[in-house]
Amino acid sequence: MTAETQVHQIALWEDNYIYALQEGEEVTVVDPGEFETVQSFLLEQKLSLKLILNTHHHFDHVGGNKQLKESWACPIYAHKKDSHRIPGLDPISRQEQPSKQNQSFKQDKLLEENDEFSVGAFDFKVLFTPGHTLGHIVFWDQKNQLLFCGDTLFAMGCGRLFEGSPEQMFQSLSQIKKLPPETLVYSAHEYTLKNAAFALSIDPDNKDLKQRYEKVKKLRESQQATVPFLLKEELLTNPFLRAKSVSEFSKIRKLRDQF
Repeated sequence: MTAETQVHQIALWEDNYIYALQEGEEVTVVDPGEFETVQSFLLEQKLSLKLILNTHHHFDHVGGNKQLKESWACPIYAHKKDSHRIPGLDPISRQEQPSKQNQSFKQDKLLEENDEFSVGAFDFKVLFTPGHTLGHIVFWDQKNQLLFCGDTLFAMGCGRLFEGSPEQMFQSLSQIKKLPPETLVYSAHEYTLKNAAFALSIDPDNKDLKQRYEKVKKLRESQQATVPFLLKEELLTNPFLRAKSVSEFSKIRKLRDQF
């Protein structure tokens, strides 16, 4: 990324995170759950909104879509399965992706698995990750090794299976496991402390997990964010990524739901 390019983390409510990807004076927002919070950030920083990216249809990720689109005349990108559930998204037929050299952001886009597009210094590939919802996607920045994963993956956790099956989520997480270990993961919630406590309850002898738990406790005691985090940390400490089969994953997910 260039010196003028950065990722802003915008805290929302008790534990939500919105991400504002800035290059120069333009911003792409990932999962704007609320209009006022994002609008205030843009106006205070004297930035303009270029594009909205949605990982899935839940209100705490799309609640600001309509007003932001009306205010900034910016398009929305989301998965085609969610075309009827994303506020502000025009029910258009999927258009052919323009080349990276001629990328246009004037029109909403219904994305599919493995679609690629560029936003300034960010080069995204769309990974289809059903499980939490049936239309969930994540945005993988191949060049900068950044992952904006919504509610598919959390620090030492994963999303609840509201719509999808254990098989779907296991496969979705298997895709993420294959990304470079140095990938910086931007998840959409601050669930880390409870996730760490749960992980320790089922893997009490994991030295890496014990160390991470102590680190997370100190961060949260001082009200600091534990997100983003490195994928290599997850591979050592996240019980859902460490599960070796769908049945093992399903058992862990049920235990976490009751924790």
